[in-house]
Amino acid sequence: MNLEMTTTAFTLDGYRVVKTLGVVRGITVRSRSIFGTIGGSLQTILGGNISLFTSLCEKARAEAFDMMMAHAQKLGANAVVGVRYDATEVWHGVTEVLCYGTAVIVQPV
Repeated sequence: MNLEMTTTAFTLDGYRVVKTLGVVRGITVRSRSIFGTIGGSLQTILGGNISLFTSLCEKARAEAFDMMMAHAQKLGANAVVGVRYDATEVWHGVTEVLCYGTAVIVQPV
């Protein structure tokens, strides 16, 4: 099954929800390497975008999103609505990234 429809909204234009399957989630826990910490620290001296940390955050979000989508697919969903992200530092330099939403089955209107 190809699961491609996701949205932060609770509706998808042109579709109606015919069945709600429940909450789906993906969780990843990431830490910075010593080299990433040193490199990121050096980038803070210059200011601006800290690309090492941006890259780490993007990878963590993508991994959590992919896990959420796999969870939805396992339930038989063809869409996920109400997609959200959350992040919590669980230990110094260690962050949990959570992606969650509601798995649904939709049909064209």
